[in-house]
Amino acid sequence: MGHPRDRRRRLDVLVVGLLLALLAAAAGCDDPSGASPDRPASVAPSEDGLPSDEGSTGSDPTGEGPSRGGKDASRDDPRGRVTLAFGGDVHFEAHVAALLQRPQQGLGRINEVLSGADLAMVNLETAITTRGTAEPKLYTFRTSARALDLLAASGVDVVTMANNHAADYGSVGLEDTLEVIRDHPMPVVGVGRDSAQAFRPHRVSIGGTDLAVLGAVTTREYTTRNWAAGDGEPGVASATTPKPRRLLEAVRAAKARDHVVVVYLHWGHELDTCPTPRQRSYARQLSRAGADIIVGSHAHVLQGSGWLGDTYVNYGLGNFVWYHGYRPQTGVLTLTLRNGEVTGDSFAPALTQGDGTPGPLAGSAQAAAVEAWEGLRGCANLAPAPPGPGSS
Repeated sequence: MGHPRDRRRRLDVLVVGLLLALLAAAAGCDDPSGASPDRPASVAPSEDGLPSDEGSTGSDPTGEGPSRGGKDASRDDPRGRVTLAFGGDVHFEAHVAALLQRPQQGLGRINEVLSGADLAMVNLETAITTRGTAEPKLYTFRTSARALDLLAASGVDVVTMANNHAADYGSVGLEDTLEVIRDHPMPVVGVGRDSAQAFRPHRVSIGGTDLAVLGAVTTREYTTRNWAAGDGEPGVASATTPKPRRLLEAVRAAKARDHVVVVYLHWGHELDTCPTPRQRSYARQLSRAGADIIVGSHAHVLQGSGWLGDTYVNYGLGNFVWYHGYRPQTGVLTLTLRNGEVTGDSFAPALTQGDGTPGPLAGSAQAAAVEAWEGLRGCANLAPAPPGPGSS
């Protein structure tokens, strides 16, 4: 059997050999590109200075262009179910200001729909100030900080103020608005002391899913001409100055870091239930940049919803809390995410009531309203379901 010292020597040789083999295998696993699950390899810029979409894969059942290639396939998908709820435009003008006398009651029956989601979001279309001088516009809106209290009591978790009314009371009103936002616990996106803050997303992790939520306005109107946030200039996150490059950059940066990117846009043509060519173009560009969810408002009417490749797009949510019921159709869009992908949508229809709040529908009225909402998908050229396995 040999001397015990010889057996120990042979064992030592085997152990050393095994250790050397393990070290060699570990060295061979290094990625010379420097890419990692949390830091994807760099992408060559395209002619417009933005990372190129060339080489992205995926099919688009709508025929509106390729699906985005921004998702890092090497990153482990989160596990769990997440629900996101979205409402449209909100202000507290005229008699609707009475709601602010009881902010703890929220918006009434619609509270249950909003608070039932893991994250709920609306567009607050008003300056938050009691000072300043009204801008030379046909309509100007303002409210108090109680508006954020009321929305929080309703179940809203984040607000966008990237719209054409956030700066309705000039520099003084905008300064007040930014101070309220700074001191209030409600996260607000789409407005800031400069462009970096205005385009900065709200980031939150829900059930293992990291979300980045951005807001921007694309309407070419008085506010975006005069109150677009810039370098050292306060204002709204305008996707028109310069063209959507700043927004696309923000989306790409968010997608490199977070599982799900949500973009809430103020866009479209007023009272038109079909998206404009410009809306469609923005949706395609944002999808390619990495946006998982695109929702919008501004048209004062509902517009179509569905899938553009593997990006969920809602072109318009109408008025949500408003001082007239000229186009009263409204509601809450709820999206279900699994493993970081939008797998389903539902719509809780409502009508603008006399006090300005959205009153949920029930029974046959609810069924008819949902059917009408689904019918809006036709002219939006969006798919009714996400791509199947293997299609993206």
